[in-house]
Amino acid sequence: MQQELAIEMKNISKSFGTLRANDNINLSVRPGEVHALLGENGAGKSTLMNMLSGIYTPDSGTIRVDGEEARFSSPKDSIRKGIGMIHQHFKLVDVMTAKENIIIGQPTNLFIKGKELSRKVKELSDQYGLDIDPDKKVYDMSVGEKQTLEIIKVLYRGARILIMDEPTAVLTPQEIKKLFRVIRNMKEQGCSIVIITHKLNEVMEISDRVTVLRKGQSIKTVVTKEVQVSNLIEMMVGKKVDLSIEKKTFEEKQPLLSLDEVSVLDGEGKEALSNVSFTLNSHEIIGVAGVANSGQKELCEVIAGLARADKGRIYFEGENLVGKSPRDIIKRGVRMGFIPEDRLGMGLVGSMDIVHNLILKDYQNQPGIMLQRGPCIKKAKKIVEDLDIQTPNIYTPVKKLSGGNVQKVLLGREIDACPKVLITAYAVRGLDIGASYKIYDLLNEQKERGVGILFVGEDLDVLMDLCDRVIVLCHGEITGIVEPAKVTKEDIGLLMTGKQEGEVSA
Repeated sequence: MQQELAIEMKNISKSFGTLRANDNINLSVRPGEVHALLGENGAGKSTLMNMLSGIYTPDSGTIRVDGEEARFSSPKDSIRKGIGMIHQHFKLVDVMTAKENIIIGQPTNLFIKGKELSRKVKELSDQYGLDIDPDKKVYDMSVGEKQTLEIIKVLYRGARILIMDEPTAVLTPQEIKKLFRVIRNMKEQGCSIVIITHKLNEVMEISDRVTVLRKGQSIKTVVTKEVQVSNLIEMMVGKKVDLSIEKKTFEEKQPLLSLDEVSVLDGEGKEALSNVSFTLNSHEIIGVAGVANSGQKELCEVIAGLARADKGRIYFEGENLVGKSPRDIIKRGVRMGFIPEDRLGMGLVGSMDIVHNLILKDYQNQPGIMLQRGPCIKKAKKIVEDLDIQTPNIYTPVKKLSGGNVQKVLLGREIDACPKVLITAYAVRGLDIGASYKIYDLLNEQKERGVGILFVGEDLDVLMDLCDRVIVLCHGEITGIVEPAKVTKEDIGLLMTGKQEGEVSA
């Protein structure tokens, strides 16, 4: 007799206006299985999982849970069926303890005693190999602890089917290993886990089967141990993609940018950056690694003149930049390309088209009082063609483009400015595999031309393949500046948790 499926989604379709996000998608998940959901940005992964978790309702098709047809009109319906979703951005209340976060929103357990709740949490933790202090405040937790708490939250509510959206995006290698142990424990207990991820090496390590989506359709479901990574990429993209990053080394390097004991205070007067010192040379890419909120944002902003250095000096070609506004820096002939974390918040104006976003950056350099649109129109067409930006035309407001295409507009504009130093924060966030490797090639082209690049990234594999050196930040301090060829990914992971460089190599 065939085993009943934990989840069966059949011919699922969902449209938003004229956009068909899911088009007759089929997905089946077995009990006690880790099932990976792969696809480029815009392939329909999140939409599909949002229907399984009750956030959206399908336009057509059927969902079966443990063999029974289910209709979800809200997340509560999904939770009642034993489905729990762990989002990439945690939904926790910082000032509450772990057990308070677990109980919040559950009126039936409102008056449960603290000791009883702690006991139940400990039982769950022991059952699945989780490690959490029920009385610890969320603001005192590491990223890995917060994710563990999110897992316990859904398990406490009776979930036997877990959906995990990019679960390793902000974890250190050590935390990823710990998470995978937890996932294997849950699998042994009969839980079914669906993982949405872009990291193919992790898909190969942890999943039993993989379903690939492309342009809103399900392409194929394969057994992980029977497929090659190159085949998965071809299914995702629709063509063969070369996933090699060429790292050229250059003997002739000149110091371009030097930070000397730079400190930056946050809004509460605490040090967001503390005594940061390093030198970026021409023909060099320096990576910046660290868990979320380790000072990456402040580092980029203080160099670009968007934040004030409370201590220290920043030299660009021998001139101290501290105290100068971004426009002052540009007027002195210093061009810094700055790609912020929030692309539409401070990188581009969403209501403007590509042409006007270019004018916004260049108008102060144009001669006379009349704006000349011609050069910007020419630039916009070149950027759209070079970066394969999917847009109806160059006059479409950028807020109507997908996140990945917005990022391409932003990066294209900054590279077009021909800076001597290019600061990139999460340059490939939101981009699919093909587009990401196009960006790596563009950055290498800039490096070859003598540009110094500061590359803030999340993927340690990419940082090690692309960068000449990697600066590791923890709580605003540099714990190490390493050469990728001389360290392992695990070494960088230890530095990200606060270990000093000498302790790691010891």
